Amino acid sequence: MEAREDREAREAREAREARRAFLAGRLAAVRERIAEAARAAGRDHTGITLITVTKTWPAEDVRLLAGLGVRDVGENQDQQASAKAAACAGLAPALSWHFIGQLQSNKAPSVARYADMVHSVDRASLVSALGKAAERAGRAERELRCLIQVSLDGTAGRGGAHPDEVPRLAALIAGRPGLTVAGVMAVAPPQEPAGQAFARLLPVRERLLGEHPGAVVMSAGMSGDLEAAIAAGATHVRVGSAILGHRPPAPLPH
Repeated sequence: MEAREDREAREAREAREARRAFLAGRLAAVRERIAEAARAAGRDHTGITLITVTKTWPAEDVRLLAGLGVRDVGENQDQQASAKAAACAGLAPALSWHFIGQLQSNKAPSVARYADMVHSVDRASLVSALGKAAERAGRAERELRCLIQVSLDGTAGRGGAHPDEVPRLAALIAGRPGLTVAGVMAVAPPQEPAGQAFARLLPVRERLLGEHPGAVVMSAGMSGDLEAAIAAGATHVRVGSAILGHRPPAPLPH
């Protein structure tokens, strides 16, 4: 029995080290892509935040990534995000949790408890729900940072507000205690070049900055198009599969 337990413990350690090495290599490659894209765009790569999107991967991967220097973690489902945030609460320094998926208003109370930034604010009812949740969570001093998701093609189902709706949503966010307007987010439509799509986000962002100077965040770009996003001015890129590999079936966080 003892020999089997020793073997299982050794195999678990070896598997963990192998996963850590895998993540380290992939993370280094993505960081180099970001640095190279920044150089090509004449930008300082230190001004670009990498959000590592862990989605269906377990909390253990978040711990490994934290040990590799990751500080910003993205999730798109509240059930997984809240469980992982709780499981990783003891990590130091603390992680910043980004909610990047479409958000139902009834999940706002949960998200307001752990998220530092919500990337997918796209309607007035969600602003109201997040505002109420932030007040109940006592976020007057540590405001929940909200990005307005902008639809770049008007396709229903992917989320995002029409560009003309952005000023109204920003005013609603700014008027809620516990919330702050942090910037914009967009996903490039699959049917056109990403750079062309992200270019349409720039005037929306510039108008927002004119009315809310602190709304400096532009969240755009994922594993396949982060270079185009950085060329267009993205301050935050959301990368999952290029770091963690292809997603497995959704496991329970542990």
